[in-house]
Amino acid sequence: MDTKEMAQDIVKSHVVYSLGAGLVPIPLLDIAAVSVVQLDMLRQLAKLYGKDFKESSGKSLISAISGSTMARMGASMVKSIPGIGSILGGVTMSVLSGASTYAVGQVFIWHFGGGGDLTNFNFDKAREIYEREFEKGKKVAKDIEKKDDVNGGEQDEDVYAKLEKLAKLKAKGVITEEDFETQKKRLLENI
Repeated sequence: MDTKEMAQDIVKSHVVYSLGAGLVPIPLLDIAAVSVVQLDMLRQLAKLYGKDFKESSGKSLISAISGSTMARMGASMVKSIPGIGSILGGVTMSVLSGASTYAVGQVFIWHFGGGGDLTNFNFDKAREIYEREFEKGKKVAKDIEKKDDVNGGEQDEDVYAKLEKLAKLKAKGVITEEDFETQKKRLLENI
């Protein structure tokens, strides 16, 4: 598996985590959870591409790329409406969270793949890529959700495939033992 394939695997797994984080029923806590997922994704991508990673820089870059969180906050705040609000807000927030994570991941794959690091960022180009990839990300997120809904029984096989990919990432030093155990625990909870 080449670097770009491994990077896409990292992004895809974090899209799945973002879909779950977007379902957190507490307004604004869902946004915080998605931010943690995206920051972890950036850390793993930086490590994969051999780039230095600083959490503060990562947070700033993710915020600058994804722009205003007002639209996401709007979906999050819908959750505060008793009853139907948590259902509608959760579904909307879940897809938007997955799409945003996908888009952020694609931006950093482009940037790191072109030799960039966290200190030499082209924000105009990054925002352009983010906007384009965000639209693709909506479809990716919906497809993942649909696949999980339809393939209940096949989900176990998918978990095993993801565990194998995680083991490969750990063996190559892309993720730490601690990252591996954390991700493995999340995957096994789905069986």
